Amino acid sequence: MTSLDSLPTAAGEAPREPDFPGEVEMSFVDHLEELRWRLLRSLAAVVAGAGLCLIWVRPLVKLLEEPAQGIRFLQLAPGEYLFVSLKVAGYAGLTLALPYALYEGLGFVLPGLSRRERRLVAPAVAASAVLFLAGLAFAWWALVPAALRFLVSYGADVVEPIWSIERYLDFVLLLMVATGLAFELPVLQLLLGALGLVRSRQMLASWRLVVLLSAVAGAVLTPSTDPVTMLLLSGAICALFLLGVGLVALTERLRPQEHA
Repeated sequence: MTSLDSLPTAAGEAPREPDFPGEVEMSFVDHLEELRWRLLRSLAAVVAGAGLCLIWVRPLVKLLEEPAQGIRFLQLAPGEYLFVSLKVAGYAGLTLALPYALYEGLGFVLPGLSRRERRLVAPAVAASAVLFLAGLAFAWWALVPAALRFLVSYGADVVEPIWSIERYLDFVLLLMVATGLAFELPVLQLLLGALGLVRSRQMLASWRLVVLLSAVAGAVLTPSTDPVTMLLLSGAICALFLLGVGLVALTERLRPQEHA
């Protein structure tokens, strides 16, 4: 079926581009079938990535142990290291498969979006992957070492730090994933601002509430209870919020130029 937008507006004029360039008529069952196959392919990518990481799981575990220099790790139960290896491989496989999973998600969503929504959603999804990886890097280089220094130094003259390998890796992996998720805040702000649901001045006016919520998030998302990690994560969330406000303000300033 030919869309009215694709017809010439007048003699000699080029046809207008359709608002939904990738729109394809499909039944509800066909949509569910396509979604099922995309989810299965994404899951297969995660499993394949986890299997690949399982081959090199020993170097990965040693890499995760590097921030805890001078700490002895113990296996406190039979098979503990086996389950730890599977867990590390699963997290690493999920990280490796994230770009492909986002690609599959975009492939399912984009055909039903207008041209304006495409220009908004596609870069936002790409930025979310970059920010998630940036959150992992920030946790690895800043949060994890700071937390471990505090936890090791506190009571070092009373007890000898000998840790369970499972408890330690749970701490590191959960902290990295929580930080990666927290780094998605600017993308959420940009989407809300681009859709016209909230303006940059409204966001900036609520900075007191954001500081409070960032402190709560720092206490909830960090697996430890040390104040250093919570303060670092809370400060990072506040900085990301201000970055999101700046991006929304930039889109508001550029919007009149687009309509000119």
